[in-house]
Amino acid sequence: MEEKAQKVADLFGLLSNRYRLLILCALLERPIGVSEFAQMFPQITRAALSQHLHALKVAGIISHKKSGQYVTYSLADDRIKELFNVVKKHYCD
Repeated sequence: MEEKAQKVADLFGLLSNRYRLLILCALLERPIGVSEFAQMFPQITRAALSQHLHALKVAGIISHKKSGQYVTYSLADDRIKELFNVVKKHYCD
């Protein structure tokens, strides 16, 4: 039980960043490329955006698909989809 609690604590720690939350809310709708994320969040640098995407990818929350130089991200974990459908209903709209 402690191991599961630690995994959830790690997940919530990762999700404690507003931009990561916004990225996940956006990905509920459809896969999105880096350039579109950059347009959605002009207040953060591309380097910071890449770091957020990388952290979510390493955690297994999102996945990416490469087509040439274009990278598209999508949600990879159905549990996160369920969780963020609730979050979106109350906070993302």
